[in-house]
Amino acid sequence: MIKIKIDGKELEVDPKLTIIQAASQNGIEIPHFCWHPKLSISGNCRMCLVEIEKMPKLVISCATQVTDGMVIKTKSEKVVKARNAVMEFLLINHPLDCPICDEAGECKLQDYTYKYSVGSSRFQEDKIHKPKRVELGPNVMLDVERCIMCSRCIRFSEEIAHQKVLTFTERGTNVILTTFPGTRLDNPYSMNVVDICPVGALTSRDFRFKARVWEMSSTESICIGCARGCNTNVWVRNNEILRLTPRENKEVNSSWMCDEGRVNSFKFVSNENRVNGPMIRKDGIHVEVGWDEAISKVVSELRTYRKHEIAGIGSAYCTNEDNYIFSRFFKEVIGSANIGFLQHTKSGDEDDLLIRADKTPNSFGASVVGVGGENGTDGIEHIFKGIASGAIKVLYVLEDNIAANPRIAEVLSNLEILIVHSSTKNETTKRADVVLSASTFTEKYGTYTNFNGYVQCVRPAVAMIEQERAPDRMSMSRWDKFAARNDTWGKGTKRDARSSWRIIAAIASAMGGKMKYAAAEEVFKEIAEHIPAFKGLSYSKIGSHGASLKKELIKTSKL
Repeated sequence: MIKIKIDGKELEVDPKLTIIQAASQNGIEIPHFCWHPKLSISGNCRMCLVEIEKMPKLVISCATQVTDGMVIKTKSEKVVKARNAVMEFLLINHPLDCPICDEAGECKLQDYTYKYSVGSSRFQEDKIHKPKRVELGPNVMLDVERCIMCSRCIRFSEEIAHQKVLTFTERGTNVILTTFPGTRLDNPYSMNVVDICPVGALTSRDFRFKARVWEMSSTESICIGCARGCNTNVWVRNNEILRLTPRENKEVNSSWMCDEGRVNSFKFVSNENRVNGPMIRKDGIHVEVGWDEAISKVVSELRTYRKHEIAGIGSAYCTNEDNYIFSRFFKEVIGSANIGFLQHTKSGDEDDLLIRADKTPNSFGASVVGVGGENGTDGIEHIFKGIASGAIKVLYVLEDNIAANPRIAEVLSNLEILIVHSSTKNETTKRADVVLSASTFTEKYGTYTNFNGYVQCVRPAVAMIEQERAPDRMSMSRWDKFAARNDTWGKGTKRDARSSWRIIAAIASAMGGKMKYAAAEEVFKEIAEHIPAFKGLSYSKIGSHGASLKKELIKTSKL
């Protein structure tokens, strides 16, 4: 470590750092546009200029390495004057699009104009007009007039996504960001350029013109599109999810997420096919009923059959809490060993960055808490053979559209009773005798375990008719303050759905089992006490960025 001074404050820093890195690590802000901690240094915006004692000229802090005894000034008269000049230069041809720009409220140029600009321009000529609404690819739109030529998007495409398609053409004030002839920005991570663009030049075609950032609430969560479990923020207005954006987590997804997860992993939450409450089949059609009637129906049917005639299919889409209670219910209350879960892998759809072939968020966790063997498929073939032979007459399915597979759908016709938890109407719910409406990952508290054995939390981003109890506030000091901001939920549709663990616990209690939990946190506490791999973990320790399982203690399929 070496000693440096920034604005009179003495600091001990790593000599490998640049000035802007050292300042950032110590809570000192140096304004910047082109620098990004995950990308190579470009040094072309000149916004991060600082003054170094005994050096005749200002230097760019993003590309200047610290040295022992260096004295740095970030707020001197020379620095302030230089920043004013840089801002004036950047704003000469920048359009006044703030009233219609999606980036308003999140725009570095907007923020820095208020912080570091003089607020007026000496430029009297007409602004140079450049192309607008340019489709760079299937997911990204470009307004060239707004571009400040920071080159972040170019460097991301080359260095992270490994697709060399973006470049600058022309010179001076006529410079234009574009794609190489015959190419498109269509890599699986293209929408990350929208996040890293410091202005409103690059926008999401999926989110464009839908809402302003100050109109939405933001809730920390994860993406459930694959086994990676990328950390995200869920943005909601009027109780409807409008977008997901990546949240930095060095252990999981760095600062990125894929386009597929960003665009498609949440659309089902507000889908017109949502199950809005429990349903029972009466005279061949599904009829919406109250929870008491639905639970009584399930209890009645389960008591009618012998334990070896009943089987359960857990879900790699469900939380650890859901699967744990499901496993306990089958093994302790029903007394059946007929339990397993399906894997959903897409062979070949995987890369070295984030995307996993396993398209479920919790196959690892489901195995560990007891609904499957080491590879997550133990018991499944036995269950389907039992259904085909008539030995298994009742099937209880936890949040998995198993009938989407034609081979399985054919077998299900042999069942006498099919009970299904689901958040949406699908091929499996069409065949079900009882449908229990399950809340989605954006409507409940819980945990998922990614393919690396990393446990992460989800929390409600949209409101339900019957809201879940928030975990203890003292143990959740690092969590978002969702429970305290009900006014941001808006007046959108509220679903009559419950977490699967709550539904199962109610059924178990009605059948004489001892399963009483006030909140998901209590279920997880029991998991940590009974499952060796989870030992020592709690919601507060998992927090916003997750925690790793004790992999050496993993014993699958055993409570």
